[in-house]
Amino acid sequence: RLSHQTEYRVDWERTDAWWGDERCVPLDDPDSNYRLVEESLLSKVGPLASVHPMRSDLPDAADLYDRLVRSAPPIDLIHLGLGPDGHTASLFPDSEALTAPATRFVVSNVDPLGHNPHPRLTFTFAGIAHCRTAVVTVAGASKTEALHRVLDGDLTAPAAHLTNDDLIWLVDSEAMGSRSPR
Repeated sequence: RLSHQTEYRVDWERTDAWWGDERCVPLDDPDSNYRLVEESLLSKVGPLASVHPMRSDLPDAADLYDRLVRSAPPIDLIHLGLGPDGHTASLFPDSEALTAPATRFVVSNVDPLGHNPHPRLTFTFAGIAHCRTAVVTVAGASKTEALHRVLDGDLTAPAAHLTNDDLIWLVDSEAMGSRSPR
């Protein structure tokens, strides 16, 4: 809807689009984050300054995207979600990406518990922190337990490690459950 509301007009021709994570599938695959964003937003707003999909089909894809992100100016906004296990981007509980060095902004990762299919490319915590603003959208009752763990500072939930100075949580009432917002 935002793409059509004039009071929220974005100058898309001055906007770059980056991805915080991507499944290692073709860009036109139904599981592709790129495809989701292309169909729900990019195809509706007109041309952008540049679009930088994570090309998981390329050799050394994580290294290439890492170099691309680190060579660009800081990203203004990263939009994240929260998984029922507390993951954000593709930073899964107990996964190797949680301990990526601070010099890496993008790495390859898999869910060691197998709850989330497909190998992934993902921003690291350092990559997310390099963004000026992080917005985390949490929707649905399936996220309530994970959200409460994050709000309680349970560091086994990867999203509890987000450190952006400008960190905005957009939470619906189903995800909040019976807990009052702070």
